[in-house]
Amino acid sequence: MDMLEIIKRRASCRGYQAEAIPDDVLERCLEAARWAPSACNQQPWRFIAVKDRELRERICGECFLPGVPMPWAKQAPVIIVLCSKKSMVTHFLAPLLSGINYHLLDLGIAGEHLVLEAQEQGLGSCWIGWIRPKKIKKLLGLPFDMTPVSLITLGYPLEPGQAGKRLGLDEIARVDRWD
Repeated sequence: MDMLEIIKRRASCRGYQAEAIPDDVLERCLEAARWAPSACNQQPWRFIAVKDRELRERICGECFLPGVPMPWAKQAPVIIVLCSKKSMVTHFLAPLLSGINYHLLDLGIAGEHLVLEAQEQGLGSCWIGWIRPKKIKKLLGLPFDMTPVSLITLGYPLEPGQAGKRLGLDEIARVDRWD
């Protein structure tokens, strides 16, 4: 399939079938993420594919911030925990000079690679940032230098997703200068 068509078809999925994701399909998604570029090639991403039902239910029940119910997340047969493992120079010192958190850019690129491959494989996905990182870290027994940044639910969608309305290209892009 044409890459732009894959991008256009990808939408946040909030309803999943109970069907398990085959290991080779999940591995393709993780492999796509592994090939993302990163600042100074530090590759700060770490992924935990949570397949265990009880663990997924605990994540959904204990690790989301209050106020935004997401009951559909429990339906997903896999929850990817996207974690950051920072390096001293690239992720601590460089942001002090530039004001840019490079590890977050890197994780965003890797996560997007993952969800685009998921789309190509017929899976639905949804990014979840409304999380309690410390609770996830404790629940999954993560080492001190790994920090959960986001979750991505994965599974076969109940129905095809529809991307929301997008601003026109003339509203978001200019050549050379904004004025």
